[in-house]
Amino acid sequence: MSKVQRKLVWLSRLGHCRGFGIQSPWAYSLDRYVINEHFPYYAYDELASAYPDVDGETRRLCELYFRLANYRQPHKICLFLPHADVYAAYLKRGCMTADVILAKQSLEGIQTVELALMSLSDSLAESCYESILQKVDEHSVLVVEGIAANRQSKQMWRDIVDDDRTGVTFDLYDCGLVFFDKQRYKKNYIINF
Repeated sequence: MSKVQRKLVWLSRLGHCRGFGIQSPWAYSLDRYVINEHFPYYAYDELASAYPDVDGETRRLCELYFRLANYRQPHKICLFLPHADVYAAYLKRGCMTADVILAKQSLEGIQTVELALMSLSDSLAESCYESILQKVDEHSVLVVEGIAANRQSKQMWRDIVDDDRTGVTFDLYDCGLVFFDKQRYKKNYIINF
């Protein structure tokens, strides 16, 4: 995405900055202190020097995934994404005790996936989504990349938001976050990320 497009997206979501309009204390806290946390974490510089060729947008997502792993502290993280080595390094530094499982490996022996990352630009996105849904519980988090990439991706994201098996969702434009806790009121939050 070009800098002009990035600025236009940011301006179109200006009313969704810094938790504005979010009534849920949990969702507000997640937005302010995980999604849009701007203070540098302990491993950002080390990871940036280890992966100097990563472009700015990918690094921004990597740092978000780092914060999510740090927030969630999962035991199992499943990656169904390109750049899996970079993402795995950031996720592993966010939660040192997590086992990172790459898409090439099977989910057969896993009972629960606590944090999963997938892309809607993948041709197998629907089957990937269905296989992940079989392994989630109320504490699981699914990150979906490419939710605004094209018409088909936008439709699939709307289907995920409307799915009865999902709970609270966050639309960050670059990616979406899906939570499965049915105790929380089902809502799709648009976040200026």
